[in-house]
Amino acid sequence: MSAWSDLVSGPAGSDRPERSPAVRHGIYLPPFGPFGDPAALVDLAVRAEAAGWDGVFLWDHLVTDAMPIVDPWTTLGAIAQATERILLGPMVTPLARRRPWVVARQAATVSRLSGGRFVLGTGLGSDESGDFSRFGEQEDIPTRSAMFDEGLDIVRGMWAGQAYQHDGPQYDVTLEATAPEPHRIPVWVASSTNNPKVVQRAAGCDGIFPNPDDHTLSPGEVADIVAAVGVVDRPFDVAVAGNASPAWNEPNDIDLAALVDAGMTWWMESLIHFDPLELSLEIVDAGPPPVTLT
Repeated sequence: MSAWSDLVSGPAGSDRPERSPAVRHGIYLPPFGPFGDPAALVDLAVRAEAAGWDGVFLWDHLVTDAMPIVDPWTTLGAIAQATERILLGPMVTPLARRRPWVVARQAATVSRLSGGRFVLGTGLGSDESGDFSRFGEQEDIPTRSAMFDEGLDIVRGMWAGQAYQHDGPQYDVTLEATAPEPHRIPVWVASSTNNPKVVQRAAGCDGIFPNPDDHTLSPGEVADIVAAVGVVDRPFDVAVAGNASPAWNEPNDIDLAALVDAGMTWWMESLIHFDPLELSLEIVDAGPPPVTLT
C-alpha cells in the first residue's frame, strides 16, 4: 500500500475519471550550475521544441551551492519569445516568498508573450538552500501555508479583471475592475508529501505535481493520488518527474505506460545540476522517451 492510499475514500479507482491515453513530456530542470546561463536555457528550450518535447519547466530558487544561478521568470520570458509550441513555466514558484500580486503580473506577462502557453507551477517552497532564512522570510510552515492559500486567491483575482477585495490575515488587496487576461493560465500545485491539505488545494486548481524527494512515483501511488484528488468533471493534470530517457548512461526501469494508465498526464524528464551540460543536451536532443500503450 502506498503512502497516498490513506487519502482515498472507497475502493481505489472506483470513481476515477476516464482519461486520454496520451501523455505529454516536459523537461524539468534547475536554472543553476551548468544551466546557470540564461542563453543556454533558451537554447535548451529551442532544442527541446525541435526534438518534440511538449514543455520546459524551471525551478525557482534564489541561492544555491551550485552557482551561477539565474532568475527563472526573466528566462521564461526569453524562452517564450524564442519558441512557438512548447508550454513553459516555473516548477515551482513558492508564493510564500514572492508577493502574489507580483507573481500574477509576471505570469500574465509570460502568458501573453507565449500566446497562452504558460503554466503557473506553485508550491509551499523549501528552505534547504536558505531561500527563506537567508533573507528573513517567513520560515514557519503553517504561516507559509496560509500565505500560499491567500496568494492563490489573489493571483486568480488579478487575472479575472473583476473588482476584487481581499482582507485576510496575511494580505490586504483592493482592485478596481479591468480587462481580464486574454489567455487562461493553468495553476498546478506541487508537494513532496501526501498531506491531505495539499491534495485539497490541488483539487481546486488545474493539476498536481507530487514530487517526493527520494523516489519516482510508482503507478500505484499515481492511482492513489488521482483518486484522492477526485477531479472528474474537468481536465486535470498529474505530473510525474524522473528519468526515463534511453539516452541516459544508466539503464532505468520506469514503466511510463503503467504510469499513464494510472492517470499521469505529464512526464517530467528531470535534468539535475550535477549532470554535465553536454549530457543534458543529449537527453533533450534525443526527444521524449517512448510510451508503449496497450
